[in-house]
Amino acid sequence: MIVFRLLPVIFSILLLGAHFYRAGHLLLTGGAILALGLLCIRRPLTVRLMQGLLMAGAAEWLFTTIRLVIIRQAQGLPWLRLAVILGLVALCTLLSALVFRTNGLKAQYNLPQKEQGES
Repeated sequence: MIVFRLLPVIFSILLLGAHFYRAGHLLLTGGAILALGLLCIRRPLTVRLMQGLLMAGAAEWLFTTIRLVIIRQAQGLPWLRLAVILGLVALCTLLSALVFRTNGLKAQYNLPQKEQGES
């Protein structure tokens, strides 16, 4: 089923929405939820938009990590565990953009089966 193949993307977008909600950015929270609706549109442009959103989400996690580490260091609190956890969240968000490179999702979203530069 396609939903199982998209679980990393869905989870990453929902987690990003929760992050925005906790920060009080309700417009971005709504945008994250609405972005999930893009997954219902089976076009190549949809894939590129989702991949761009996931890359931007990973960047947001990295900026948040840096900001929180600086705050915790200034307060003299431990920060390494926070950096590792949020760094892994950023990595997982970034890697979830790669699920669209699987053959099943390429066929589902009408992507070329063999992209230029691949052997």
